[in-house]
Amino acid sequence: MSAPTLAVFKLASCDGCQLTLLDCEDELLGLAGQVRISHFLEASSAVRPGPYDLTLVEGSITTAADAERIREIRAASRHLVTIGACATAGGIQALRNFADVDEYRRTVYARPEYISALATSTPVSAHVDVDFELRGCPIDRRQLLEVITAYLSGRKPDVPDHSVCFECKRRGTVCVTVAHGTPCLGPVTHAGCGAICPAYGRGCYGCFGPSGSVNLPALIPLLRRDGMDDRDTERFLHTFNTAAFEAELRS
Repeated sequence: MSAPTLAVFKLASCDGCQLTLLDCEDELLGLAGQVRISHFLEASSAVRPGPYDLTLVEGSITTAADAERIREIRAASRHLVTIGACATAGGIQALRNFADVDEYRRTVYARPEYISALATSTPVSAHVDVDFELRGCPIDRRQLLEVITAYLSGRKPDVPDHSVCFECKRRGTVCVTVAHGTPCLGPVTHAGCGAICPAYGRGCYGCFGPSGSVNLPALIPLLRRDGMDDRDTERFLHTFNTAAFEAELRS
């Protein structure tokens, strides 16, 4: 039997999640021996046409061309996994969703008439069916390898959906909110980073997006208790996963 095919595509993003795959180094060498990498422009200009057994997509939908392209990618993919905050939640560029994109265009570009962009930045799942969403900005290499090996072996990925607080307890990190009154999004943020920020004495700022059990209305009074007014709270939530946290607030 021929090796399963792997494809990696980029939409509107910074390439950081694709670089996480390249940073797997020794693990990537082993993976390359088990699959046929058919499309991965970050690593090679060699491209083979689909269909693909597993496709990883980084980046959000920000143009009409993106929307058309993701439909073509979906049609050519047996399994489609979105990787990173941009692909799973619209990314930091989703800040445009709460502003006038035409005003941004006029302010930033000398010839705005040449810039074609949608009024919103949306996750891939808003346009096509997605088999799995891997969160993070950037994603975690261990979780990425788990997702790839799971799909190639025909099983469900084992990526926990608990919060960063669980990781703090696992590594014995003192809660920065309880001990120091430091604003922290750990209670509502998806685990995966290893609770790096709290381990160094600062609050989590939500780079992995909302966890499976989110209670933002309960967290916001704690943020205010720790010195954040409405404006500060809004800015705290409006970063890598702004659209995802906004959706949780509305729900």
